[in-house]
Parts: sequence; structure tokens; C-alpha cells
Amino acid sequence: MQPRAASTRRTARRRAVTGTAWTTAIVLSTGLFTPAPVHAEPKPTRKQLTAQQEKLADEAEKLSEQYNGLRERLKQAEHAAKTARAGALRQQKALDEARERMAKIAADSYKNGPVDPAIAFASSSDPQAVLDQSATLNYFAKQNDVRITQMLQVMQGADRSRKAAEQRAAQVRALTGEAKKKRRELQIKLKKVEKQLGTYNSAGSRPGSIPNVGSGGASAKAMTAVRAALSQLGVPYSWGGGNASGPSYGTAQGANIKGFDCSGLTLYAYAQVGITLGHYTGSQYNAGTHVSMSQLKPGDLVFFHSDLHHMGMYIGNGNMVHAPQTGDVVKIAPIAGRPFAGGVRVA
Repeated sequence: MQPRAASTRRTARRRAVTGTAWTTAIVLSTGLFTPAPVHAEPKPTRKQLTAQQEKLADEAEKLSEQYNGLRERLKQAEHAAKTARAGALRQQKALDEARERMAKIAADSYKNGPVDPAIAFASSSDPQAVLDQSATLNYFAKQNDVRITQMLQVMQGADRSRKAAEQRAAQVRALTGEAKKKRRELQIKLKKVEKQLGTYNSAGSRPGSIPNVGSGGASAKAMTAVRAALSQLGVPYSWGGGNASGPSYGTAQGANIKGFDCSGLTLYAYAQVGITLGHYTGSQYNAGTHVSMSQLKPGDLVFFHSDLHHMGMYIGNGNMVHAPQTGDVVKIAPIAGRPFAGGVRVA
């Protein structure tokens, strides 16, 4: 092969590569090469958003009452742990006192021990006293030894109970923390959907007057509780909200005004007449006498769904006052069309 011919071929290849690069640059710069269009996800329809809102709100309320139930369990577990700790301390103190008495008897026995009992008996002006003293020391030494052994067993049992109670409290505390985290995550999702729908209500409003409600044969306490619940119309729904004093209001870190959840509203209403209810639908369901729908009177608690995750207070004429769900406010609503689970009369 001639050197000149090989050089000519290399030059031709370089020109071909250069030409291809220029062609690509021209295509890109002139728009002759157009990338495939990226299609945006279609926005959900209002019907789809509404269905999503209803589903999330229902899940939120279930989770809220699960959280309330865990809070009640945590109170009980912490109380049991506190009681167990106090019991273990009492047993330890009693054991220490018994050991001190035993040590004193041992010291007395040692102090009187070096003298031969026979010599002491023979030389004593009161031999019976020597016998009595020796018998007494031996008796109490044996009795206290047995007692200390028994007390040690009791103390060990109390300490085991303390550890078990503290472990239960720690487990429930962890479950409560997980439920609180899930509730917060669900709340974020729900608020996002509600803002898309334009239905999110962060403040609520309060009415100027309480509507008149007939007694319908209800007790005076029940009617006072009804008026207390109706006085909160317009107060916003708040997960875990409500206690004997009412809703807690605050704006820390931009938090919304806090109000009531469904069991928090009824708890507050009956606290105004001196009746204590747990902040949990499950505990309120067992707080009084069960009545059927046809037997309902104003003030009766009404429960819905098989897991009792929603409740309200009956006010007569087929209506109840309740705290519906996040983004909503305390309001009057019919009980018809809801999966009625039972009524409870507490006053």
C-alpha cells in the first residue's frame, strides 16, 4: 500500500465524521429534531377528589378514636406502673426494717454469747431470767429469719410486677406515638385534598344563640348536657380535641385553633353536669344504659359503625349534635342514613 493513498483515506474519514457532527448540530439548533412530548398527569375531577376526601376523612376518624383509645390505655398503664412502683418501695422499706431488727437481735445474741449459759444459769441470782432471755433471743431470731425470707419473696414479686407494669406502659407509649405519627401523615393528605376542593375550614365560627330543644322526657342533667354541646356549634373539629374545660385554643407554630373530636365534645358536655366520661368512643359506649333507636331521648349518646369510630349526642326529632370530621365544625345533623350501632343513656 502506497503511503500517499493511506493518507488520502484517513483524510476522507475525518471529513465524514466532521460532516456528521455538523449535521447533528444543525438538526438540533434548527428544531428539526424534536424530543417526544411529556404528557402531564390528568388532574382528578371534583367527584374523584370528593370521594378521596370522604375516604380519608373516615380513615382519619377511625385513627383518631384508635389514638384516643390508646391514650386511655396509656393512662391506665402509667397508673398501674406508678402503683406497682409504690408497692415495691413499701416492700423494700419493710424488708429493710425487718433486717435492722434481725441485726439488733444478732448483736444482742453475740453480746450475751461468750458467757457459758450453764455458768450464767448457776451463778445468776435469777436463773429463770437467764432461761427466759435465752429462749426469747432464740425465738425472735427464728421468727425474724422466717419473716425476712417471706418478705424477701413478697418484695421480689412486687419488683417483678413493677417491671411488668413499666414494660406495658412503655409498649402502649410506643403504640400511641406511632398512631400520632400516622394521624399527622393522614392529616397532611386530607388537608391537601380539601384545599383542592376549597372546603378546608381552619377556624370555624360560633353562632349567636343556642337553638331551643324540647326535653322529650329527658332528665334535667341530660338537657343541661345538650345545651352545653349546642353551645359549641361552629367550633372546629380537632383530632384528640376537647376535655372537661372545653376546646383548647392556641396558635403556636401556626397551629389551627383547636376544638373537639366526636368523643371530646360529649366528654365536655357531660363534664358540665359532673359526669365523667372517657375520651374514647369505646369507653363511652359502656358508660351507661344501652337503648335502642326508638327509645332515644335528648342527651343520649349515639354511636355509629361496627367499630364505634363516630358518635354524637341525640337532641330529639331524629337529630344529633356532633363534631363530624377534620375541616368541619360542630353541627346539628340527622342520624338517619348512618350505620347506627347503639344508644347509651348516661343521665
